[in-house]
Amino acid sequence: MSDLHKEVSELEGRSATAARLFDIRLIIGGLFTLYGVIVTVAGVFVSDADMEKAEGVNINLWTGLAMLALGLFFLGWMKLRPTQIPPPTATDATDEAGAPEAPGAGK
Repeated sequence: MSDLHKEVSELEGRSATAARLFDIRLIIGGLFTLYGVIVTVAGVFVSDADMEKAEGVNINLWTGLAMLALGLFFLGWMKLRPTQIPPPTATDATDEAGAPEAPGAGK
């Protein structure tokens, strides 16, 4: 295999890693999970005055649990359906000069 093909393979591998790293589901899931834990803990240690203000509903606890569930849903979705990198197209099979690569060239 030529040096060009090796370099292209390495770049494709790095591209796939970058795509998984910046998957929006990871960012959303991570933030919702983090904030869900914080708000749930705030709901567990609620004072009587705060409960009275909320008319007996522990809103921090319920909101925190909902945020935690949503965050875990996004993280699970990302784990079960990872990002797929699309296969190279015909326009990717051009040499450096911009001319189409000859069939069987470089093998």
